[in-house]
Amino acid sequence: MGMAEAAVRKGRKFDQVLDGARTVFMADGFEGASVDEIARVASVSKATLYSYFPDKRLLFLEVAQRECSRQAREGLDRIDMAGPPRSVLGQAGRHFLKFLTSRFGQQIFRICVAESDRFPELGQQFYNSGPAVMRAEISAYLETAIARGELQIEDVGLAADQFGELCKADVWPRLIFGVSKSVSDAEIDRVVDGALETFMARYGT
Repeated sequence: MGMAEAAVRKGRKFDQVLDGARTVFMADGFEGASVDEIARVASVSKATLYSYFPDKRLLFLEVAQRECSRQAREGLDRIDMAGPPRSVLGQAGRHFLKFLTSRFGQQIFRICVAESDRFPELGQQFYNSGPAVMRAEISAYLETAIARGELQIEDVGLAADQFGELCKADVWPRLIFGVSKSVSDAEIDRVVDGALETFMARYGT
């Protein structure tokens, strides 16, 4: 059992606490969210909340894992995976980049990095809950597009990773290093469209 697993205890009101925490974290962010407010919104006592999550960071990361999983599935469910690569990858890239560059997405990343020494398994759990789901679905789609003769790819896993990295170009480093505070829809369109052109130039038939 890892440190994070040992520190978090589940009980009858566990999901209730997570629902309340998600509401507060999404509204106020990690720093702005108080334990008092989370307990109030979740309709539980602070003692109950602390019995499940003795550290606010553990609570945030549990919420983050669920949110990432939800976002990944929700985004993929909206896409017609039978469509051509430009349509499917364009939609997937926009959904991915919008979540990644959101305030919540940035906070998840920063806390996973900050807590990696104390709770090294949290990064893996976070990755498995969202990014790995998206990577697997994109890889499966690429295989289908290859079979239809629309793409020519030897290493599908690498190609899926490359597309994800191309979608982070420019805007993600600026956000992480504090050069920019936010990203507009126009910027997201510019980066994803550029990623798509580069990807198709390399792998399109």
